[in-house]
Amino acid sequence: MNKVMSNKLVIALYVLPSLILVLALIYVPIVLTGYYGLMEWDGIGEMTFVGLENYAQLMQDDKFWDSTLHSFLLALFSTISLAGYLVISLVLSGNIKGADFLRKVYLIPMLLSSVAIAQLWIKIYDPNNGMINSFLTMMGVENTPTWLADPDIVLYAIFVPIIWQYAGFYIIIYYAALKGIPPSLIEAARIDGANPLQVAFKIKIPLIAGVIKVTVVLAVVGSLKYFDLIYVMTGGGPNGASEVMASYMYREAFTSFRFGYGSAIGFCLLLICLVVTWVIRKLTVTDEDIQY
Repeated sequence: MNKVMSNKLVIALYVLPSLILVLALIYVPIVLTGYYGLMEWDGIGEMTFVGLENYAQLMQDDKFWDSTLHSFLLALFSTISLAGYLVISLVLSGNIKGADFLRKVYLIPMLLSSVAIAQLWIKIYDPNNGMINSFLTMMGVENTPTWLADPDIVLYAIFVPIIWQYAGFYIIIYYAALKGIPPSLIEAARIDGANPLQVAFKIKIPLIAGVIKVTVVLAVVGSLKYFDLIYVMTGGGPNGASEVMASYMYREAFTSFRFGYGSAIGFCLLLICLVVTWVIRKLTVTDEDIQY
């Protein structure tokens, strides 16, 4: 076996299929997106080379900057929500009664498609018969909000189902990381007189710091390129109040038939995600990893 695996031709044959898939599904589309961003094209007819005109127009496009702000707000709320997921995971990893059942409950939203979740929350937010407004009416509130039609609150109303949708994903990641901590370390801390809060903040959280960094990157980058649920629930409306970068890109490319301009938005979105990932990694860099 070692002789076979030391053969460079065999290694190349093993790597080649994956390499072809990565090139075809990731790198080639990235290059083509950057190329189309230099063109004026409706997606069907003849392309006209315009150089950096699409990107120059993008820098002066207020709708693009508004959608960028909305995406970063979603990234901020998603990052803050990680603290809540971590607390839930800390509780579940403490061998409480019913922990297995609760883990399954938290995973339910992950089993549903984004379209199903969007339709569910559209019904919940219904201004006339929705669960939230029905409850508010019972509490004596006369002017109940029109959650998905009010430009002042629609963005934050959409954040709720998005954060709810991915709660189980991050809770399971944190739970698995916490369960990987040797019980002897926890027992030693308790013998030394550490209370549950000290064990959590002095032992558990520092030991899974690497996992937390990964989830921060996943939450931020995932939020910046988020699209499906927002598109189904509001389509970016009303009047662009819930537009994010990905939905604005889709609108320009496939609704307004400005495929070159939409490609420029997509390429800028890629660059923003790369820069944000680099910044997060730099801000969270540590001199040494904790070994246990």
